[in-house]
Amino acid sequence: MEARFDFYSNPVASKFLKYLSSAGKAVRESTLPTATQELVKIRASQINGCAVCLDAHTKEAAHAGETSVRLNLIAAWREAKVFSEAERAALELTEQGTRIADAAGGVTDEAWANAAKHYDEDQLAALVSLIAAINTFNRMNVITQQPAGDYQVGQWG
Repeated sequence: MEARFDFYSNPVASKFLKYLSSAGKAVRESTLPTATQELVKIRASQINGCAVCLDAHTKEAAHAGETSVRLNLIAAWREAKVFSEAERAALELTEQGTRIADAAGGVTDEAWANAAKHYDEDQLAALVSLIAAINTFNRMNVITQQPAGDYQVGQWG
């Protein structure tokens, strides 16, 4: 597949990506567990069909010690016994936050309350910010048909 657009050669797009990536630093430096951050990025990317993000975040997660069993079961997290209750709450919030158009009321009070049981206010802020950011990256990559498969761990900082 050939990309429709090169983000890095366009001054507007490259500046936007720079600022978006910079905003992600707040999430990376938060107390939201790194494993949860990667699970969220992978699940949203699965839903959105973003091959570039799936390539990057599955490799980053594996490099950070995530098991192949957990990586292979993210799409079926409800039926899998390998995720904690906190991770399940984050994955549910991710799904509802990603599928806003599919849900009549957006994110349910139940999903929010469940996440709030497991994460403090700063972690919730990081989680919501992360869901919004990965959805933005997903959409940019899908719209412009960015090809996947050659990501190297650490490539994007």
